[in-house]
Amino acid sequence: MHALLVEDDDRMARALGTALARRGHTVRRVGRALDALRHVHEAEFVLLDLGLPDLDGLELLRRLRTVCDAPLIVVTARCEERDIVQGLRAGADDYVVKPFRMAELIARIDTVRRRTGRHPGRPGDGAAAAGRPVRAGDVEVDPAGRTVTVAGSEVRLTRREFDVLAFLAARPDEVHPREVILDRIWGDAFLAASRSLDVHVAGIRAKTGRPGLVRTVRGFGYQLGASPAADAQRDQGR
Repeated sequence: MHALLVEDDDRMARALGTALARRGHTVRRVGRALDALRHVHEAEFVLLDLGLPDLDGLELLRRLRTVCDAPLIVVTARCEERDIVQGLRAGADDYVVKPFRMAELIARIDTVRRRTGRHPGRPGDGAAAAGRPVRAGDVEVDPAGRTVTVAGSEVRLTRREFDVLAFLAARPDEVHPREVILDRIWGDAFLAASRSLDVHVAGIRAKTGRPGLVRTVRGFGYQLGASPAADAQRDQGR
């Protein structure tokens, strides 16, 4: 795997580069946002520090996501909840706060690599797993094309947001436990203690404009729901 390491601290960059090289990966290290944008197309994986000298890391993350869909983990000293939420919403596949244990970071990299790009459903998990579009009110989820439309207009979700929605759409009649979703999408059921899943669900609701598209079952998990707009249209027709 060829990794792009975006890190302006020389000592941290050396440590990360050495750890990745020992696992057989090649690494291109850059310390500026401009260079990251220049080389991201060749990357199979990205590690991104947010404290860059020429551009805020969150803004760089948003720009990277417009041109690159490679797995990306934020590795930063920013530990405020607001920063973590913004990073996940901007498209990061994981968020690791410095200081960290190198073994843990490597494990997270391996997990993201295994899970990224895989369809979230198992064979036989319903229409979504078979590649057929699934409708929930006026919302259509197309797992084959990885698109979501609301009232006929396409809505852009991050890769992780789409994976969560497609997983729920694969079995729309079931309530899915948080731990199962986290294990299938993130590869780590212990992320239940984090807000990663909640942030992505909030992103789905906000971007589609359909708060009821993902239904929360308190203390358990989530289920695909119908859109309020469709419910209102159905009620008017009665």
